[in-house]
Amino acid sequence: VQLVESGGGSVQPGESLRLSCAASGFSFSVSAMSWYRQAPGKERELVGVITTGGSTNYADSVKGRFTISRDNAMYTVYLQMNSLKPEDTAVYYCKSNRFDSWGQGTQVTVSS
Repeated sequence: VQLVESGGGSVQPGESLRLSCAASGFSFSVSAMSWYRQAPGKERELVGVITTGGSTNYADSVKGRFTISRDNAMYTVYLQMNSLKPEDTAVYYCKSNRFDSWGQGTQVTVSS
């Protein structure tokens, strides 16, 4: 199982970013996928989940601002983040719900 996150960066409050997670080594289309984040000094927290059928659920803190999507043909899951806030600053990770493997994460920094 390999997961490679990308797309992070430094943005100002209110701006947007789109994160990508390229997966390999397992049957992506039959795996629900999750995005997590970990801010400095805090526990890793669940951001949202996308099922194999494309249904999504989100943490209350990002609901209405973040959108998860997937492209099974590309073995990729995305996290579209709009209206970013300083409290969204964290390292973002994707994870298959079937395996306990993590990628290296991608840093998102929101600051004016």
